[in-house]
Amino acid sequence: MKIHCIGAGPAGLYFAILMKQSDPRHEITVFERNRPDDTFGFGVVFSDATQDALAGADPTTYERWSSSCASWDDIHIHYRGHLLTSTGHGFTGLSRRTFLEILTARAAELGVCLEFETEIHDLGPHRSADLLVAADGISSTVREQLKEQFKPSLDYRPNRFVWLGTTRPFPAFTFYFKWDEHGLWRVHAYQYEKGHSTFIVETTEETWRRAGMDGVGEDETIAFCERLFAAELEGHRLLANQSVWRNFATVRNEHWHYENIVLIGDAVHTAHFSVGSGTKLGVEDAIALVDALRHHDSLPAALASYEKERRPDVESLQRAAQVSLEWFEDTERYMEMDPIQFGFNLLTRSFRITHSNLKLRDPAYIAQVDTWFAQTAYRQSGVPVTTDPAPPPLFTPFRLRDLLLTNRVVVSPMCQYCADDGTPTDWHLVHLGSRAIGGAGLVVTEMTDVSREGRISPGCAGMYEPEHVAAWERIVDFVHRNSDAKIAMQLGHAGRKGSTRLAWEGMDEPLEAGNWPLLAASPIPYLPHSQVPREMDRAEMTKVRDDFVRAAQMAEQAGFDMLEIHFAHGYLLATFISPLTNKRTDEYGGSLENRLRFPLEIFDAVRAVWPGHKPMSVRISAVDWVPGGMQASDAVEVAKLLQAHHCDIVDVSAGQTVAHQKPAYGRQFQTPFSNRIRQEADIPTMAVGNISSYMDVNTILIAGRADLCVLARAHLWDPYWTRHSAYAMGYPLPWLPQYESLDNYTPRFE
Repeated sequence: MKIHCIGAGPAGLYFAILMKQSDPRHEITVFERNRPDDTFGFGVVFSDATQDALAGADPTTYERWSSSCASWDDIHIHYRGHLLTSTGHGFTGLSRRTFLEILTARAAELGVCLEFETEIHDLGPHRSADLLVAADGISSTVREQLKEQFKPSLDYRPNRFVWLGTTRPFPAFTFYFKWDEHGLWRVHAYQYEKGHSTFIVETTEETWRRAGMDGVGEDETIAFCERLFAAELEGHRLLANQSVWRNFATVRNEHWHYENIVLIGDAVHTAHFSVGSGTKLGVEDAIALVDALRHHDSLPAALASYEKERRPDVESLQRAAQVSLEWFEDTERYMEMDPIQFGFNLLTRSFRITHSNLKLRDPAYIAQVDTWFAQTAYRQSGVPVTTDPAPPPLFTPFRLRDLLLTNRVVVSPMCQYCADDGTPTDWHLVHLGSRAIGGAGLVVTEMTDVSREGRISPGCAGMYEPEHVAAWERIVDFVHRNSDAKIAMQLGHAGRKGSTRLAWEGMDEPLEAGNWPLLAASPIPYLPHSQVPREMDRAEMTKVRDDFVRAAQMAEQAGFDMLEIHFAHGYLLATFISPLTNKRTDEYGGSLENRLRFPLEIFDAVRAVWPGHKPMSVRISAVDWVPGGMQASDAVEVAKLLQAHHCDIVDVSAGQTVAHQKPAYGRQFQTPFSNRIRQEADIPTMAVGNISSYMDVNTILIAGRADLCVLARAHLWDPYWTRHSAYAMGYPLPWLPQYESLDNYTPRFE
């Protein structure tokens, strides 16, 4: 096979090496615009897991570079005069220049043709090769010339960074957070070879400009950073290497291959340097591409396989990198945290490192973290410290007004669509009762509608008839009598998403017959073929407000411990909040403050009749996942207003406002919104959204991203999720008397 590879960075060279090894008959030529010794940056970083993969792919090359590596296990975090240390991380640094020299020599040794200082302007001559590999970096000329085929997107981030080197040999991967008169500066530093370290300085655009760094050259940049970090450098100098201030660009491509052309490395994707290196991604691309070419007879099948198999791993890392880079963009938000929480928050910022991961790496560190968190929780809840060692964070208490929760697990509201004209049935008793027995601290009913016309479907639960009170009271009494759980009622009104079929008959699809009139902030149907709701007038607002008040009073009669008002997911009150669904020109439309006027009127009216010693929460959609809709910054303002109206905790969800939303799904994908609201609005939060393990819950809590964690599907899968988590963590959670025989039972999973 005749192969042309454009770009002699790590991705291109490693691909050429592996491909030549697979069959020496391949004619491989690598073209590079720069000289062999011309490279940006100083060091690259590999985790132990990445090194294992590289050692298996090409032992000879690995042996050559491993002798030049600097390794460390510790991470040092310098924060507000404190040095925070965590060990067991297992990383290796390597000089980028040394790495490229090794790869270049190895490629030449295997018979790869290398043509440096060769600029490729015309792809024509190269497209005649059997395979054209574009490994020409973030500014790929191949990708740019074929952008209609690859459909790239480049997201330039707001922070500024400069990639420097230094002769100071840092003993660990080191983070500095340092204020000066201009603002906060972040440093990422690590040793990549004996006597040399990478020293990346990062800050916000505002701080960068206030410091006068816009428009300065490399010499002025180095002089400024040496003055700023004189104490940290301990007399060592900073080293230049194309050291200009940059904005990090996140590169994505809709397609990775076209005809006989394939993108690898930074040409196809980038991940922020705070989660590792683009070098790691590039060499892993090379391994995956060569593997695909080996296992498929045809080139189209091989390239399709490469993209299909490789894309999920890359996109997963990019999601983690996105969360990590946003953490560094918003570090100012965390600078008032207790040092031990700040360190943990930093270490777990990408959501890939969890409480359990850190416990394996550094048990002593996590014991210290758990003790700190437990002491904080006991102070907040007013509960005396009763356990030593500290319990897992999940099993610490939490107080809202007079309501004391024994742990931080919440059973999410989940519509069951099996009520009888609004009356909950035995299904609801078993559904909610089993999860209370299962150990959750708080169980929340499905969205319970405040009127018959406020239902989503004919099968939805309600609180508007006398018989509803008795039926709900039966469930509340069961929970209180048979568990330590508390139970909350979520009150809502479906609005324009009402009068639809049961979920399994067609989610959000209108009823075929028996429809009832719908209400909304504006006359906009949810789906194009949905009923058109009526724009609410003042009289209808008053009636709905009174329906909520009546339902709250009935919930108190039934004995509920807490109320939640549903402001989210495109239901009635949510249609007032989102600019996508509120097109009113009166005092209930326009500004965010105006759009919140009616929902807050509902909240205030309910708060006035709900007992003062019992808490109230509100579920919000932090973002709409659509341009022009609610954004995370808007959600912070909503939370601040809710706090001003004496809301006790915000249940932070997202989306479902409009049918054409495009959510960014992933692990804990809605937790960042809870985190931001908790930090910036200074109000307790509940986090929801793809939280599936006790590791996630413990991590979220200690990092300060939420006060409670709300799980839905995990509880559908396992009603005893909390008890099983206790067992997995070795935490003694007593069983009910009826189940005491389980105290000596050891479950088997194989």
